[in-house]
Parts: sequence; structure tokens; C-alpha cells
Amino acid sequence: MRVLVVEDDQRLAAALVRGLSEAGFVVVHASDGPEAVATAWSGSFDVIVLDVMLPGTMNGFDVAAQLRSKPLATPMLMLTGRDAMEDRIRGLEAGADDYLLKPFAFEELVARLRALARRHLPERNAVLRVGPVSLDTSRRAVSVDDRPVTMTAKEFSVLECFLLHPGQVLSRDQILQHAWQESDDWARGSNLVEVFVGRVRRKLVAAGSPDPITTVRGVGYRLELSRA
Repeated sequence: MRVLVVEDDQRLAAALVRGLSEAGFVVVHASDGPEAVATAWSGSFDVIVLDVMLPGTMNGFDVAAQLRSKPLATPMLMLTGRDAMEDRIRGLEAGADDYLLKPFAFEELVARLRALARRHLPERNAVLRVGPVSLDTSRRAVSVDDRPVTMTAKEFSVLECFLLHPGQVLSRDQILQHAWQESDDWARGSNLVEVFVGRVRRKLVAAGSPDPITTVRGVGYRLELSRA
């Protein structure tokens, strides 16, 4: 289950990322309003955790309203330290599906996120497609022009990361966070990403796809729409 955490408090954000990852979520973090909007639109998330108090000109209410204006159906849970009834009403009217006051029990947060994701599951499209490459998130299946491609769990996660961000340059850290939820120095210094990107490339090409992944020297990798 993929969750976007929008929180500017770095200590709380780190705790949420660590705790939710340990609870089995794939976690992506954004620290301000513009980053939250861009990340929410560029990825496919099961649920969004959105702090009300954000730095800059966009607060959580603004983020929720902008995401709902498109519209984006992903369920949102708002976090706030303010207990005013007006704030709760404002958040729900902006598009939030649930509200949780700080400080909160982490177990309650996890339970609410899972309940929100289950409630909205029928609205989600489980299949990601770019060109001839198709990835079914519910069946954990990959195919090229309907020809099945066998992939390990990590290879599947690496390909999923690319298909969620077609045409965008992804850094090694972004791929690590998605597929391994790792940001420690040992992971950054390893060649995990290079190895698994290479495996995914070879399997897609062997199944008949042109090599869809371009290496952007010094930056990362990009899924080329015209080559997929």
C-alpha cells in the first residue's frame, strides 16, 4: 500500500516514514504544499497523510482543495494540532476524508489509513500501462504486449516506480525509497539500483519491448514514453 506523507516537521516526518514502512506501507514524503501537489499528481497513492500547518503560502487546506479540484480521488487524512471545530469542518470541506488530532497513537493512524484505503479500493485502477509494458498491481503480474514476464518482488517494485512516473527522471534515492524503503548510507553507497534496473531492462527486452529505460548521467534514470 502506497502512502504520501505531507509533513514539514522533519522529526515527525522521519518517525512516520519509519513507522509506516515497518507497518508494511511504501512511503513517499513531501515537506511543503507545492511538493505535495506535484508528488500526488506524479504518483499513484492509496492514501495521503496531510498536515494542516505547512510552510510557505500553501497550507494543508489549500493542498486538499487543489488536489480535489482536478479531481483526485485518493483518500486524505489530515493531521492537525488544533482542536477547533471550525478547522475540522474546513478540512472536510476542502476534501479531507478523515481527521486526526496531534498527538495521536500511531496504531490509530495505521488503522485509519488501512480503513480509508479499503473504503476507496474499488475506485483505484490496479493496472499501470506505458506502451507495450503492463503491470497489474493487484495480481503482481507484468506483461509486454500481453506476454507474461516473470519478475522478482524487487524487480516488480523497481518497474512499478518507473511506471508511476513515466517520462520523469528518477534519482537513485527515489528508486531506493520506493523499492527498498532505504535511505541509509550503506544503501546509497551500494549498486542495488544499477543491478535491478539492469535486470528489469533485460527482462523487458527479452520479452520483446524496446529498452524503455534511459540512463541520465549523474542524475538517475527515466522511462522513455516513445521507447516503451
